[in-house]
Amino acid sequence: MSPTTFRGQALARDADLVQLATRSERFDHLVALAGNPNTGKSTVFNALTGLRQHTGNWPGKTVTRAEGYFVAGGTRFKLVDLPGTYSLQAASDDEQVARDMLLFGRPDVTVLVLDATRLERNLNLALQVLAITPRVVVCLNLMDEARRRGIGVDPLALSRELGVPVIPASARSGEGIEALREAVRAMAAGETPTTPYRVARFDADTESTIATVETAVLDAYPDLPNSRWVALRLLNADERVEAAVQNGELAALVAERPPAARPTPVASAAIHDASPVAVQSGNDVLAVASAVRWRLAADFQDRITEGIYRAAEAIATASRLGGVQRLRFDFDRTLDRWLTSPLTGFPIMVLLLGIVFWLTIAGANVPSAMLGTLLVDHGHAWLSSLFTAAGAPDWLRGFVVDGVYLATAWVIAVMLPPMAIFFPLFTLLEDFGYLPRVAFNLDALFRRVGAHGKQALTMCMGFGCNAAGVVATRVIDSPRERLVAIITNNFSLCNGRWPTQILLATVFVGALAPPALAGLVSASAVVSVTLIGVAAMFFASWLLTRTVLRGEATSFSLELPPYRPPRLWQTLYTSLIDRTLIVLWRAIAFAAPAGAVIWLVGNVSVGGATLADLLVRWLEPAGLLLGLNGVILLAYVIAIPANEIVIPTVLMLTVLTGGVPEAGAGAGVLFELDAADVGVLLREHGWTTLTAVCTMLFSLLHNPCSTTIYTIYRETGSARWTALATLMPLGMGAVVCFLVAQVWRLVTGA
Repeated sequence: MSPTTFRGQALARDADLVQLATRSERFDHLVALAGNPNTGKSTVFNALTGLRQHTGNWPGKTVTRAEGYFVAGGTRFKLVDLPGTYSLQAASDDEQVARDMLLFGRPDVTVLVLDATRLERNLNLALQVLAITPRVVVCLNLMDEARRRGIGVDPLALSRELGVPVIPASARSGEGIEALREAVRAMAAGETPTTPYRVARFDADTESTIATVETAVLDAYPDLPNSRWVALRLLNADERVEAAVQNGELAALVAERPPAARPTPVASAAIHDASPVAVQSGNDVLAVASAVRWRLAADFQDRITEGIYRAAEAIATASRLGGVQRLRFDFDRTLDRWLTSPLTGFPIMVLLLGIVFWLTIAGANVPSAMLGTLLVDHGHAWLSSLFTAAGAPDWLRGFVVDGVYLATAWVIAVMLPPMAIFFPLFTLLEDFGYLPRVAFNLDALFRRVGAHGKQALTMCMGFGCNAAGVVATRVIDSPRERLVAIITNNFSLCNGRWPTQILLATVFVGALAPPALAGLVSASAVVSVTLIGVAAMFFASWLLTRTVLRGEATSFSLELPPYRPPRLWQTLYTSLIDRTLIVLWRAIAFAAPAGAVIWLVGNVSVGGATLADLLVRWLEPAGLLLGLNGVILLAYVIAIPANEIVIPTVLMLTVLTGGVPEAGAGAGVLFELDAADVGVLLREHGWTTLTAVCTMLFSLLHNPCSTTIYTIYRETGSARWTALATLMPLGMGAVVCFLVAQVWRLVTGA
């Protein structure tokens, strides 16, 4: 694939970028944004571009690259947000994407975001980036948190040590963003000279080994500015770098670089003492590297790593301000003692989930009723009269108004209020930094069942969207453990299933308690189903790792980010735009055609009976065996495109097949109900508490939606694993519902 060119310069191979901003074909310079997770990198991205990309606090949140634009000094820049990563060793997909963009994407400037409160740890990545490119601007972010914690960092001293500009910033408040834009402009224009720090000296044996390969690299590519880094990657048998040497891509990098942009290669003194090697091509370089690699000491890579960390420690020490007194009360550690304790961590987690669900259930009733009155009672009647006045035939009015419109109206009335409450609350916990603590608490349990600890992170992502949770499994390096996480992610209740859980818990389970306790009991029921899903994920992971995906769990490092005060208005904006409205729009997009299908199956007759009646009667025996009914099973078949439309589909099929004169007439599915009447309608058609409980369990344990199934196939590239991920939860759901129904009937005598 050839690089994209503009104004005579190679700029970027951006065919795989995810476009988030307004699409534009004109930009002057390409800027890469790199940094560790939890450094506020996505917040810097949003501040620079003006976008409102959702930001999170767990490692690996940004899995694919995103792009945006900004203007500085009349110059237009395209900013590419790379995945947050701790190194460029290409041990994971995130690291490979970041490394490839910096080396082969040829950015004009790289903005490197460092956390001022964790400078030494962040410098490990900084030194690796500086080994690749000298055109770096450091954004020393989270300066406000550093001041709050009594941590003093001297940006000027850090700039002298690194040899590149350092801009202090607090992206959340906008501090330093204008200065960062100007520094990027100056670097892109060639106005800022740099002398990037390179870890140039190790022990004599290590230096001699590096010098042998670096000599070969420089012989083949005399103008290569990062020959030492390339030599180190070849000694590490980096397949991507080896391929670039072999296919001539590395030579093209040098050839396409303007002469003025070619800094003098930085080589160690030992390179001049290396044995001369006749090198004429990339294959000769690979031959030299291969020969040297066979003679490497067993601890060679350990020496390199130790050297980088020693350099990072020295730079951090030289950049630290003296005389700054630390705060005596450590808020983060005090909270962590409670939130991550084996004794209190899990009860607090369950309590917080219960509070979120209770607020969602208690707060959604009134707006749901208001939307139902507006859209279903008045909106439907007005639209129906409009079609009648226009002389439209009954079948057209029924298809559009009673089918497409009514399904859409019910999705909005049923889904919008709980999502508008739940997602902001969930986002507040996320922005505060609590979700990584949940992952920390669950890590030991995942390892016990043979899964990767990072599966806890992908599980949390699945609570928002299972398709996003599947994509998030890219942070898991082990292919086997990643497969386990992909196959079991559906056991996280996604946003499309929350309305089903909340509505049924409110109408049936909460009704069993006194009115004063109904909300609390309903919330407890939803929490219980959520925990059953977590338990099902543990069981499925245990089963997979002892059958088709045997193996030992690997270890990993999980960074707990600092607690940060949630930004209330920003959270409301991102949760409403980024989650609620986008999910609602997706539900509407599927609800409209689903409403058309429902109307058709309710109005197309075969042998004197409608298709809906025939299908419901055919599915009824299996449904009753599982504690459900034929309407519910048919609804889940129709709602495969999106879980969000299950409840509206159930309600409409109930009216169609149940013969409710007061709720419908003619060929349509017209019915006028507010939220309080839903329970009455369902009970009149045979629903019991058992039906509701089994439906809640089946909603948790059934096949993924079509979007998630497609995502699983794209991520695994295997029809076999996709089929397993689809059928495994469906089989577990059928078994669980059957057992619950039989035990319930045995105990109650029903």
